[in-house]
Amino acid sequence: QQIRHTFIPESIFLHFLEKRRGLLDGIVITGGEPTLMGDLLPFMKKIKEMGFLVKLDSNGNRPEILSEAIEKNLVDYIAMDLKTNFAGYKNLVGKLVRTEKIAESINLIMRSGVDYEFRTTLVDEIHSKEVMEDMRSMIRGAKRLYLQQFRKEKTLDPRFESFQAFSSERLKETIAFFSEDIESVDIRL
Repeated sequence: QQIRHTFIPESIFLHFLEKRRGLLDGIVITGGEPTLMGDLLPFMKKIKEMGFLVKLDSNGNRPEILSEAIEKNLVDYIAMDLKTNFAGYKNLVGKLVRTEKIAESINLIMRSGVDYEFRTTLVDEIHSKEVMEDMRSMIRGAKRLYLQQFRKEKTLDPRFESFQAFSSERLKETIAFFSEDIESVDIRL
């Protein structure tokens, strides 16, 4: 299966936004991983200068970019994926992940003053009670956590084809578990 990447030229996108002033409140910058794009911050600045709100989705692997976006008031909301506990990140995501960067991003986001959420896609074979205990301590005191059910029909990695979503009972227990230390815990479908 081949995946195609089609990019809309920035000028066309900004023209699109210009024509929708008053109709749209903001935009979401998502990926892949948007913080890998070298022109992300100037792009966000142009959008903010047009008067739009900006939500940034990130895996948290580049806290220096998040920090600069926050310092320059280029972002209004950050959604960070929290995939597993620190011990499990390399096995799940790959060797290039640096868990100290993930930890730095978590701390930065939680103390930034910018509205935010963390989100986790729950996979039965990955998210044991012990893993979730670690994850809960990683974001203890967070404002918001969204739990998402794993859908094996939407995976690019063949390792996940045999994995399972949480049962509805386990999902309810997980909401209660995370709610002990996080202000708001909800399911996102």
